[in-house]
Amino acid sequence: MEFKNIKWPETIFVTGIGTEVGKTYATGWLAREITAAGHSVTTQKFVQTGNVDESIDISVHRKIMGVPKTTLDLTKISAPYLFPYPASPHLAAKLAETEIKPETIAEATRILHNQFHHVLIEGAGGLMVPLKGDYLTIDYIKQHRLPVILVTNGQLGSISDTLTSLYVLAHYKLDIFGVVYNPHFDEDKKIAEDAKVYMRDWVLHHYPGALWFEMPKQL
Repeated sequence: MEFKNIKWPETIFVTGIGTEVGKTYATGWLAREITAAGHSVTTQKFVQTGNVDESIDISVHRKIMGVPKTTLDLTKISAPYLFPYPASPHLAAKLAETEIKPETIAEATRILHNQFHHVLIEGAGGLMVPLKGDYLTIDYIKQHRLPVILVTNGQLGSISDTLTSLYVLAHYKLDIFGVVYNPHFDEDKKIAEDAKVYMRDWVLHHYPGALWFEMPKQL
C-alpha cells in the first residue's frame, strides 16, 4: 500500500474486531507511515482503562512513531479519560465514581487538530463497547461522522468477528475507510493465511471503497 497516494481524512477512528487484537500497534504504525508520507499526524486514545498517570497506549504509539511525547500527551489531552480499573469504559468510569462525557473526547480531538492536521483516535475494545448507559462507541462514531479503520488478525474466529464488525458499520451507514490486518497473532500459519485471504477478498468484493492494509510483523 502506497501511503503517499492516499487522501487521508482529517480524523479517523481506529477500532478492532474485539479487545486485544492489536489496535494500539496498528494505530502507531498507521501514524508513523502517514507521517513518513509527509503529513502532520498525531494519535488520541478514546478512553484508557487500567492506567492512572499516563496512557500506556499513547506511549506505545509514540515509541512506534519514533517521536517523544508532546505537551498534549503530558497534559492528557491525547488521552482525556484515564481510569485505574482495567474494565469496559462504562464500568471503569462507574468504579471511579464519574461518567464519560462524549463532548470531552470531542473537545480533546479539536485541541489536537490545532497542532496536527490528522488525528487517529484509537478506540477501546470493539464497536459495541458501552460508554454510558445505552450510548455505545459506535454511537460516538456515528454522531461525529468519523470514517473508520477496522483492525483484524488471523486468529481462529477472526473471520466471523471481522465480517460482523463490517456488517455493523455498514448497518450504521458509516464510512469504512479501511481494514488493517495485524500479523502478530499468526500462530497457526494455515488458519492465519486462509483468514487473511478470505477477509481481504471479502473486503475488496463487498466494500470496494475500503482500503486493505497489511502491517509488517516487525515494527
